[in-house]
Amino acid sequence: MAELGTLVGLLKAAGEGTRLRLLALLSDGDHSVKDLTEILRQSQPRVSRHLKLLADAGLVQRNAEGAWAYYGLASGGEGAELAQWLITRVDHSDPERKRDCERQHAVRAAQQEQAAQYFAKVAGSWDLLKTLHVPESAVEAAVVEALEGRVVDLLVDLGTGTGRMLEVLAGSYKRGVGVDASREMLAVARSRLANAAIGHAQVRLGDIGDLDASVGPADVVVIHQVLHYFDDPGRMLAQARRLLKPGGQIVIVDFAPHTLEFLRSEHAHRRLGLSQGQMETWAGAIGMDVNLVREFPSDSGENGLTVCLWRLNDKN
Repeated sequence: MAELGTLVGLLKAAGEGTRLRLLALLSDGDHSVKDLTEILRQSQPRVSRHLKLLADAGLVQRNAEGAWAYYGLASGGEGAELAQWLITRVDHSDPERKRDCERQHAVRAAQQEQAAQYFAKVAGSWDLLKTLHVPESAVEAAVVEALEGRVVDLLVDLGTGTGRMLEVLAGSYKRGVGVDASREMLAVARSRLANAAIGHAQVRLGDIGDLDASVGPADVVVIHQVLHYFDDPGRMLAQARRLLKPGGQIVIVDFAPHTLEFLRSEHAHRRLGLSQGQMETWAGAIGMDVNLVREFPSDSGENGLTVCLWRLNDKN
């Protein structure tokens, strides 16, 4: 139970129209300040001021990433409980709420289009680009090791790109399915699989941010160098969770937190890496535990990137 003073502070923070709209928007996933100014059609200083009040009260949490900051609902405490209680009572047919949802959808669609254009441009040289950043051979060996020698019935590779993970893990599944939104990437993936004579894997066009559950149920879902293209990786993981069989696993490879802003401006990255704390929070929210973590520093030293591998297991 919250003390009276704490409860009054929470109610004051939440009891304002724009701040209630912000809570409702953040219930759909993390957003940057820039996104929220576009959705609400308000100035950046005003939106930032409202977010600060919500964060100070413990209703939302802030994650700074380079020059940007992302906000999401608080994951615990009285503030989180009050925020959830309020959100369940929002009338989603309210005209203002409907407009916010429409603008939110438009913002996300524009971000996906930007990423799609980038992927189309670099599809042919995608694997070469990856080797410029990380020790790819070591990471690939670790992904294989994460499956502990098992051969699973179905492995799903989300954001399969050129199909490299389906090739690397070909001996670890009876059937593999890769999903990607880029036709250019899928063309490269099909050629790769054909050249490697991998007949037990297929790739298909699909939106990995709005997954068709019929792709599963999978024993293992792989998400390799994908989550940093999403404003809200937790929302993406919740989608992946829907594809798993009971007792299934998610294997994630992505960058550790970094400050290389050019990856955002030139390579369509939305998040500048993912931290261990963030991954544990996202995993817990979908009923999973992080039971394996490995790090792979770049050969480039201080100016390079560190790649992390996480394995998530079903708590049940």
